Amino acid sequence: MEVIVKATGLKKYYGKGEALVKALDGVDLEIERGKFTAIVGTSGSGKSTLLNMLGGLDVPSEGSVQIGGQELSRLNSEQATIFRRKQIGFIFQNYNLIPVLTVWENIIFPITLDGRKPDEKFIMEIVQFLGLESRLDTLPNNLSGGQQQRVAIARALASKPSLILADEPTGNLDSRTSGDVVGSLKVTSAQFRQSIVMITHNPEIAAQADRIIRIEDGKIVTTFGKAGQ
Repeated sequence: MEVIVKATGLKKYYGKGEALVKALDGVDLEIERGKFTAIVGTSGSGKSTLLNMLGGLDVPSEGSVQIGGQELSRLNSEQATIFRRKQIGFIFQNYNLIPVLTVWENIIFPITLDGRKPDEKFIMEIVQFLGLESRLDTLPNNLSGGQQQRVAIARALASKPSLILADEPTGNLDSRTSGDVVGSLKVTSAQFRQSIVMITHNPEIAAQADRIIRIEDGKIVTTFGKAGQ
């Protein structure tokens, strides 16, 4: 088993005294390479905070996060930004596509931002896999919600990151399209050996993952699936 993400003793506290909020309260977590992991929990359980910690978007009060052996706390702000662009792909509920760029330009944007040359053969393989080849010159506003989310998936995969983090990726989609999008995530995880961590409140969506982690009151309470057996 190759561990791509290791979180140790993660805590995130806000406020003091009676106003103290323990968003994360001592989380230990390992994510295997090439696995599709779902994190579930009620609103305010800490799942979004955990995702932000794993993505280096927030700093823990205590504890550490390693991605591919890199300790995130040892990076300064500029180094962390570059590391995220190269090593972490993000998929958001609201797609976060750039409206004035075509589908192709959106997909390669994070790569060109670093001055790198896109691997066009690899990206076209992703594009074809996700059924977007006829939409490459289209602007996002002319796509359905499901198509926009598939563009976001392609963009996240294109830079060959170590880790993909998906924040409620089906939150704005109907149930049928949600199933299609999560199915795409599941198969791309296997096809391209990508490590995907997704947060969701939908148990049917979570059930498609290899592993389900439930978090409540800032703590992991249960783990189901291959990695938790």
